[in-house]
Amino acid sequence: MNRNILSLLTAAALVAGCSDSVAPGSQVSLSFSGGLAAASPNPGFSAAASAGAAALVITKAEVVLREIELKRVEIVNCDVVPEPEGCEEFEVGPVLIDVPVDGTTATEVAIDIEPGLYDELEFEIHKVSGSDEEDAVFVAAHPQMADLSIRVEGTFDGVPFTFTTDLDVEQEHDLVPAIEITENTGSSNVTVSLGLSQWFLDAGGNVLDPNTGNKGGENESLIKENIKQAIEAFEDKDRDGEEDD
Repeated sequence: MNRNILSLLTAAALVAGCSDSVAPGSQVSLSFSGGLAAASPNPGFSAAASAGAAALVITKAEVVLREIELKRVEIVNCDVVPEPEGCEEFEVGPVLIDVPVDGTTATEVAIDIEPGLYDELEFEIHKVSGSDEEDAVFVAAHPQMADLSIRVEGTFDGVPFTFTTDLDVEQEHDLVPAIEITENTGSSNVTVSLGLSQWFLDAGGNVLDPNTGNKGGENESLIKENIKQAIEAFEDKDRDGEEDD
């Protein structure tokens, strides 16, 4: 489990969107997975297009998110001022997600939540900027993420690589079916699967050198688009990284 994000979230008292009327035990937790196969004898993700093709192994993946919230069915848009009731906030400021790359799922935080029907998870993949006060504090704690939103380490054909991107984009994910929270629900969980296995592939499924996705690289735009399209969110009560039946 990522202790960095846990300490940040705890310190922020993440019950901002809740009231005293919330029923005890009505909670939703937020988990993250790499969207990879179960752990193998070798840690990380390994991919090859075919026998003899280039081999890609991902050993570490970090993603910066902010404005993470669940939206109730009757709310049209949470991204307005003032924010309407029914937008339950997990976290507002930037947080670092240390994405599991071994097939596991890491539960980051749980919040008390008002009864209702929730059909969308919203968040921003966030490029960290030193000009923002909250971002400056974040960079002081995580200097490797300055001016970045994503950082991935691994090997390509046995040679170490570091992929970075300044992708800055809002993500809205429909929860189908919607999550129903009642006074007797107890707890539920939403998993965000980052889909790492799809990030560094071309249209034909061939493995790309991650270095070609760095700033100015020939595959920068393609890999950014792959990242946006690969992410999924779904209810996952048993936290196994698979969508509930």
